[in-house]
Amino acid sequence: MIKNIAVFCGSNTGKNPAYKEKAEALGTYLAKNKIGLVFGGGKVGLMGIIADAVLKNNGRAVGVMPDHLFQREVGHKGLTEFKIVKSMHERKALIEQESDAFIAMPGGMGTLDEIAEIFTWSQLNLHRKPFGFYNVDGYFDKLLGFFKHMVNERFLHQQHFDRMCIADEPQGLIEKLKIFDHGSVDKWL
Repeated sequence: MIKNIAVFCGSNTGKNPAYKEKAEALGTYLAKNKIGLVFGGGKVGLMGIIADAVLKNNGRAVGVMPDHLFQREVGHKGLTEFKIVKSMHERKALIEQESDAFIAMPGGMGTLDEIAEIFTWSQLNLHRKPFGFYNVDGYFDKLLGFFKHMVNERFLHQQHFDRMCIADEPQGLIEKLKIFDHGSVDKWL
């Protein structure tokens, strides 16, 4: 059962207006379906938009932020719960612990870092939780193409690639996360 989903996304809004629109749609969907949001805690960019949508619809939003970012006043002050940690490493570990599933939506290097670590931990069987990409307007198409290239070059196992849930709208993505099957393939096959 999925009670809380971590969403990794941009601290900027990007240039495509669809990113903001789809962030709001995801936040609204989570709240209306009683799924809590766990995220980086920012009030800015897509992070702020998704959190505001969750809160506006009486949902639960938990932010996790290192003190050095909180001191820069980028923390969202209106969240259900806010956890301040010492480092980015602690942030990622706590987000993983607090979440039942993980979604990456458009963002930059931080987003890529976070979802790549979740993917890697899945390969290593450090967790068996579902994860996926909210592929707004094909944002992740080239990255997913590169993952396919990794499979073709035998640096990524096909069964690991197949673990990724990919959709361009909230309902379809959440439904895929709910039926996720981690499988049992070993990282080193």
